[in-house]
Amino acid sequence: MKKIIAVFTGNRAEYGLQYPVLKAIDAHPDLEYRLIVSGAHLDKNFGNTIQEINDDGFEIHAQVDITLDESSPFATSQAIGTGVLSIADALSKIKPDIFVVYADRFEGFAAVIASTQMNIPTAHIEGGDITEGGALDDSVRHAMTKLAHIHFTTNQQASNRLLAMGEASWRVHTVGFPAIDLIQDNNYATSNELVDIYNLNLKKPIVLFTQHSVTTEFHEAANQIKPSLFALKKLALDGHQIIITYPNNDAGGRKIIDVINHFKNTEFSDVENIQIYSSLGRYNYHGILALASNPDHKICCVGNSSSGIKETPAFGCPTVNIGSRQEGRLRADNVIEADYNTDNIYDAINSCMHDKNFRDTSFSCINPYGIGDAGLKIAKVLHETEINPKKLLRKEMMLSGTEKNGWYQ
Repeated sequence: MKKIIAVFTGNRAEYGLQYPVLKAIDAHPDLEYRLIVSGAHLDKNFGNTIQEINDDGFEIHAQVDITLDESSPFATSQAIGTGVLSIADALSKIKPDIFVVYADRFEGFAAVIASTQMNIPTAHIEGGDITEGGALDDSVRHAMTKLAHIHFTTNQQASNRLLAMGEASWRVHTVGFPAIDLIQDNNYATSNELVDIYNLNLKKPIVLFTQHSVTTEFHEAANQIKPSLFALKKLALDGHQIIITYPNNDAGGRKIIDVINHFKNTEFSDVENIQIYSSLGRYNYHGILALASNPDHKICCVGNSSSGIKETPAFGCPTVNIGSRQEGRLRADNVIEADYNTDNIYDAINSCMHDKNFRDTSFSCINPYGIGDAGLKIAKVLHETEINPKKLLRKEMMLSGTEKNGWYQ
């Protein structure tokens, strides 16, 4: 009998990272996936990205509506509550052997609460990472780690942190970053496709921009994105081609979208070279980053998305990271930091485009996030994991709490 693996996805970025895992589970002779789709995938304001899942050919076994009526921490708390109820209902019908959840989003947090309280063995991908930038990600991610029973980390530092949190070593598997699988497989749009879709001139610089809210500073989200948009306008007037995508649906996200749309109708109305999309989809997004693999092309990833830190090194793509959201995250040498200042952002992007030394460094940087076989490694562990409730569900705290040289071990 095949082992049933339920997989939860709540937004576009997370799904792009889970794609290789779903493919590996689907290809494994002893595993079957059950896909639960929720969150921003079902929200037209954030691109209604369920269509991307359908286009990829995956069967959707449950659509779980997590209502987020407004962009605030209060609404997020309510969404987590409704999410627990709705996801629990889906899991009770699917009855999976193992449930797989990704990263640090509030939708995933709701999913892990539901599954672990139902005594469903739960696997968590990307635990142990650090983003100290004022978002709630770290707290949520570490809470998910303590609830989950199996851990798939993207790097050895993250694995070490899980062990330091008292997780048993047999539960922790360092597999690398799943997105690298797609990149290694060249599973993204070609330059010819991108030229046709976005009317790009590959002889001119291209800026790919996404800026999310910092959830502990959600009330500042509108003000924090304005310097970036003014810098992008300046660059467009210089002849750069600008592609802007909407943020995710965290608290503050709708305020950012409102500002982007206001700029579209005012500051950007008479400016050529600026395009705005709710979502590009993984295939086209990676395709644009991949243009940087040709040193003749001048491509820069700008904003504060984790993709700018974790995915761009695989393409040798220069990145400008704005603000504090990704502070503390493991990164390669292709990243320039900028604060919420128009001139600072403008200068940083120009360095990415025209500083030969930095471009050479970016092109040859070492990617700290794996070599491109995370999906297969995850499927292998899922297959080999024995569903033994006494062992799998009963989590031991591996730290004794004894003091040694002033430290508790």
